[in-house]
Formats: sequence, structure tokens, C-alpha cells
Amino acid sequence: MNMKRTLFIVTAFICAVFLGFFEPVGAGIRVVSGQTSQDTYAIRNARIVTITGPVIENGTVVISNGRIAAVGSNVTVPAGARIIDARGLTVYPGMMDSDTEIGLIEIGSVAGSVDTSEIGDNNANIHVDVAIHPDSSHIAVARANGITTVLTAPRGGLISGQSAILNLDGWTPREMVLKSPAAMHINWPGGGGRGFGAEFGGQQRSATELRREQDTQIENLKKILRDAAAYGDARDARAKDPSLPKQNLDLKLEALVQVARGQMPVVINVNAERDIKNAIAFAGEMKLKVIISGGAEAYKVADLLKAKNIPVIVGPVLRLPSKDDDPYDAAFANAGLLWKAGVKIAFQTGDSSNVRNLPYHAGMAAAFGLPKEEALKAVTIYPAEILGVADRVGSIEQGKIANLIVTDGDPLEIRTQIKHVFISGRDIPLTTRHTELYEKYKARP
Repeated sequence: MNMKRTLFIVTAFICAVFLGFFEPVGAGIRVVSGQTSQDTYAIRNARIVTITGPVIENGTVVISNGRIAAVGSNVTVPAGARIIDARGLTVYPGMMDSDTEIGLIEIGSVAGSVDTSEIGDNNANIHVDVAIHPDSSHIAVARANGITTVLTAPRGGLISGQSAILNLDGWTPREMVLKSPAAMHINWPGGGGRGFGAEFGGQQRSATELRREQDTQIENLKKILRDAAAYGDARDARAKDPSLPKQNLDLKLEALVQVARGQMPVVINVNAERDIKNAIAFAGEMKLKVIISGGAEAYKVADLLKAKNIPVIVGPVLRLPSKDDDPYDAAFANAGLLWKAGVKIAFQTGDSSNVRNLPYHAGMAAAFGLPKEEALKAVTIYPAEILGVADRVGSIEQGKIANLIVTDGDPLEIRTQIKHVFISGRDIPLTTRHTELYEKYKARP
């Protein structure tokens, strides 16, 4: 009898989820009010920071069918629209974190919840869009602080695999994916370029040995890419002439064909000045469409990056100096120096549990030389441009996906409160694991 009753309850709950009465969020359940991405909203009397156009001091944003239907100071509100009076508030585009692990890791101390990397140096065929966990507690926490879109990337090896750009709302990974694959990710040989002489296997290795190993790995990368180019040419030739010998399928080379042809961007994780220069030379020789990620010492080669038109995904900013002799503010000033040289930048946390802190990475850079307007663009339109989704997100323009936040102040300031978050036109409840615990212990007798 107890088993039958349990089965009945479980079945009823599953039915309720699929019918939309409840929606899983992180570690708890939130009741939804029935809104969908098809609903129409009108955010009125708001200050609107469009990012790509002038600020509208008193305007209206109309959201319909998941997109921005209209924006301006003289906008007609459709009949039946849900009205949000935003008097005294400001509307911004949702922010975008340009390199995270969100959705691939839940609780770091539990190995079974970590799905960030695979074994081996070449994992080009790995793509993260099938591994995303939509009910991760981290997702609700991130979006409650204004982050609506992220690039989630694999880790490990020399060629880590293919990243995906996600909107932080959806029942399934497929519903969350905005673009996949977004880029191929390479960890530059030498541990990301944070200096030589590190210990391997408990033994101190000389700079000469490490550089020899690094050169070998770089040559191996070149060979892999040349093989991918040849593989792609052979595949195309046989498609035109079926009489040619049949080609065996190689998933790793197949995944790299677009990279070798300069059609898919390559995000190279590299930090030291010398390694950044070598990575730029490597990208030029192999004719890659390259993006530098990390770039701790990118400011030292800013002119070269500008000359080659290579963007940099800066961060994390909130960290200690990379080297003992670095200035205390090296990490904070990096973005501003790159901007001054004309390099396009975006910000990343490189994290999972602390993606929510993205605006404060940008805010710290703004306190150390990066103009505030540029810092805001570096978490909105610039990452969208760098990663090829600027036609859909990153600014408040008619026709774009309605990823918006409504705030009571500057989103890069820690005192600012997020009042509404829209993702694909849906007004997202701001309930998180944190708010649930707050309410629980606030009511403690």
C-alpha cells in the first residue's frame, strides 16, 4: 500500500512538472505564474540603456514572442500586455560571461557532478551542449544578479573541445543553447604561460626542458591542424567525385576542419607575454580566427593584438597578481590598457559557482582605467560581437531576443538590486538557493 501511494505521489509530481505547475530551480521548487516566452510585456516609465544607441531617459520596452518588439520614448503599448511600471528604474541588456563552467559542474567536492574535461590531449570532438545540467543551482544564482547569457567551455588537454553559448533558462540543454558550437578551445602548451620551472611529477624541471616540451606540443598542434585541413579537402573531393577512395571517419579531425579553414573561432587560453606572442604567431601561420582568453599579460603586447585585430576575453579580474614582481593592480588595469590600445575586450569569470560576480570584475576594471561605458559594453555587446551573436543579444534593439534586466542602479556596482530578469521574453523568478536559505533562517524561532 505504501509503495502504491509513493508511486502515485511521484507520478502526480512528474505530471505537474510537465504541465507547468511547478518548475525545478536549483535545490528547490518554485511556483510559476504561468508566464511563457509568448507573453507580451511593456516595461514603462524606465530609463533605457540601449548600449548601441543613446540612453532613453523615459521610455518603454515592449516584449512579445520572446523578442524586443519596440523600444523608444513614444511606443504604443499593445492591448493585453503585462505592464511593469519601472519608474525610477533602469533597463539594461542582460549581461554575458564570456568563459564559464556553468552547467558542467554542480558541487565541486563531488566528482560525479563535474563534467568539464575528458582524458587526452585532443578532444576536439567534444561539445558541451549535450552535457549541460539545466537545473544547476548555479544558474539561478547567476541570473539573479543580471547574467542572462554565458559561454560554457570544456577544460583540460591541449585541445579541450567546443564551447556553447547558453541563455540561462530552459527545461533542457537544447532549449538553453543560443549557439553551438561557439568556438574551439585550446590550452596553450606550457600551463597557460604562467612561467617556466614548474614542478612536474614532484621534480623541478629546467626552463630548457620545459621549452623543448612546449615546442614539441606546438608542433603537434600544427600537425593536427594540417591533418584536419587535408582531411577536409579529401572529404570535399570525394563528395564531388565518388570514385575516389572511401575515407574513414575521424571525429576529431572532422571537428577541426572548420577551425583549420578559419571558419570557426579558436579561443586560446594563454597568459604570459612570451606565450601570447607565440600564440599570435601560431595563429597567423595556421590562418586561424583566434581569440585570446585569460591574457594576464596581454597589456604588454596590446599594440600587437590591435595590429592583428585579435580580441581578448579578460579575466578573471578579481585575483592576485600572477607573478611576485607584478604590480598590485596588474589584473585590475589590464582591461583599461588594452582598451586604450584599441583592443576589443570582454570579461570572463572562468567559474561556475561565482558567475554572479561578473559585473564586479568589470566594475573593478572600470575603477582602474577602463571607462565605465566600455566596462558595461564588455559584458553586453562586445562579447556578443566577439562570439558572433550580436544580431541576437547584447543590446536593446527591436528584433533582438528579449534578454533584459531591470535594476535600481548601475549593474556594475555591488549595491545595485536586480528587480526583473527577462530571458527570451520570460520574466524569470529571482528565487535561488540563497534566497530559500535566507527565508528559512529568517523565520527560525
